[in-house]
Amino acid sequence: MNTDVIQPYESGQITQTEAISKIQVPIKTFMLKQTKTEDLNLFLSLSKQEEIKEINTDKLLSLGLQVIVPAFVTSELKRAFLIGFLLFLPFMVIDMIVASTLMSMGMVMLPPSMISLPFKLMLFVVVDGWSLVMEMLIKSFYT
Repeated sequence: MNTDVIQPYESGQITQTEAISKIQVPIKTFMLKQTKTEDLNLFLSLSKQEEIKEINTDKLLSLGLQVIVPAFVTSELKRAFLIGFLLFLPFMVIDMIVASTLMSMGMVMLPPSMISLPFKLMLFVVVDGWSLVMEMLIKSFYT
C-alpha cells in the first residue's frame, strides 16, 4: 500500500480518487480474512444483499466498505470480548474462593477484594498472562 498508493499520492503522481480506489483492495482483503461469515452476512442482509456461505476474498472484493468495515469491527469486538471474558473467569473464581473462605472464618467486615488482589496478580504473573494475551491476539489474525 505504501509503494503503490501512499507514496505516489504524497508526491502528486495520482489523485485522491485514484488513491482511494487503489487502496481499497488490500484493505478489503485484510478485513475479509479477519471477518467471520455470520458477521458479514448480518451486514449483507441489512444492506439487502445476498448472503454468502463462506468468505471468498476474490468474489467479495466488489462489496462496498459500508458492509466490510462494520462486519470486520463486529468480528474484532467479539474476539476482544471473548479475550476479556476468558481473562475474567479465573479472577472471578479467585474472588469467590476468597469470599467464601473469609465468610467461613467469620471475617465478614474484611473486603474480599483486598485479599484476592494479590492472588490475582500472582496468578497472572505465574501463568505469564501477558504472553498468553499477546499470543491469543496474534493467533486471532491467523484463524
